[in-house]
Amino acid sequence: MTDATPTLTPKPWISGIAPYVPGKSAGADGRPLIKLSANENPLGTGDKARAAFAASQAAADALSRYPDPGANELRATIAAKFGLDPARVICGNGSDELLHLAAGTYAGPGDEILYVRYGFAVYEIAARRVGATPVEADDRDYATDVDALLAAVTDKTRVVYLANPNNPTGTLATREDVQRLYAGLPKDVLFVIDQAYSEYLSAAEDDGGLELAKTQPNVFVTRTFSKIHGLAAERIGWGYAAAEVISALHRIRLPFNVTRAGQAAAIAALGDEDFVANSRDHNARWRAWLAQELESLGNHGVRVVPSATNFLLVLFEGEVSAETVYNRLMDAGYIVRWLPGQGIPQALRMTIGTEAETRGLAAAIRAALAG
Repeated sequence: MTDATPTLTPKPWISGIAPYVPGKSAGADGRPLIKLSANENPLGTGDKARAAFAASQAAADALSRYPDPGANELRATIAAKFGLDPARVICGNGSDELLHLAAGTYAGPGDEILYVRYGFAVYEIAARRVGATPVEADDRDYATDVDALLAAVTDKTRVVYLANPNNPTGTLATREDVQRLYAGLPKDVLFVIDQAYSEYLSAAEDDGGLELAKTQPNVFVTRTFSKIHGLAAERIGWGYAAAEVISALHRIRLPFNVTRAGQAAAIAALGDEDFVANSRDHNARWRAWLAQELESLGNHGVRVVPSATNFLLVLFEGEVSAETVYNRLMDAGYIVRWLPGQGIPQALRMTIGTEAETRGLAAAIRAALAG
C-alpha cells in the first residue's frame, strides 16, 4: 500500500533555479584572502558618504524608526543630478531587486525573458522565479550580438535584459547597438538596460539608455551605488522608466526597502564628484596596466577580453587551465571569480584592486602559469 499523503513541494520552476553564488572572500580553509571576486571599489567609500552614514546612525531613533518608504530625498537628488523626473525614479534593495521587479511585473508562466549568453547571472534567476522561460541569445566573442538577440525575440518575449557594460565579460554595446536593439523590439516588450558599471564610462561611451528611458514607454534603466560609489554593504539601487512602468513596479516593491543610513549615504555619494572621478581614474589606469601585463602572457594561452568595467575577464586557453590558476591564486592569497557556473570554465573574472593588489595579482598569475 502506497502512502498517498500529500507533501509540500515548491513550484517546478523554483526547483529549477541554481542559487546565485556571490564572490568568495576566503579560501576553503577559511583563511582570509585578498578579495578580487566581487567588483567592489578598492578605494572604499568616499568621505562624504561615510560621514552622512555615520551621522544617520548616530540619531537617537536610528534603529527604532522605519526609513522613508519612498526614498523621496534620494529620488529627488538622483533626478536633479541626471535631469530626470523624480516621480519616475524608483529605488531598490540594490539594482538586483529592480531587475527582479521587472520580471515579476511583466512576465510569468508561458512567457520568455531574453538576454545575451554570458549575461548577468541574476537574469536567469529572475526569469525562473516567476515561472517564465529564460532564453539566451548567442554572443559575439563574449560581447552582445544585437542581431542574435533580435532573432531570438518571439511573440512570447516579455522582457529583454541588457547589461551594459556587461557582467561578467566587461564588454560594452555602443549607443548605436542599443538604439538598433530597441528599434527592433516590439512595444509590448520591456527593455531593461542594466547600467551597474556606467560610472566607469567616459561621456563618449555612454549608451544613451537614460535618454531612451526619458522618451520611450517600454525602457527601464537600472543603476547601483554598490560599485563606483562604494556602498555595496547597504544595497542601494535605482531605476528610471515611464510613469506607467514605475507605477506597476511599485505595486510589488517591498516597503522600506532602502535603509535610512543607506539613503543618507547615497545622497552624499551623489555629491562627491571628486571621489567618483578618482575612482574612475584609478580604475582606468590599473585596468590598462593589468591588461597589458596579462596580454604579454599570450604564449601561455592567456587572452584578455576588452573591458569597460572595473574588472577583467581573462581566458586561459593554454596548457594551464583557469581552474588551476584559480586554485594557485588562492594558495598565493588572492581570490578571483572562476565561472564554470556561467558556462565559461576557461575564464577568471578579476576585479581591479589597489595598486599593490593589482601588482601582486599579476605576479601571482605569472607564478601560477609557471607552475
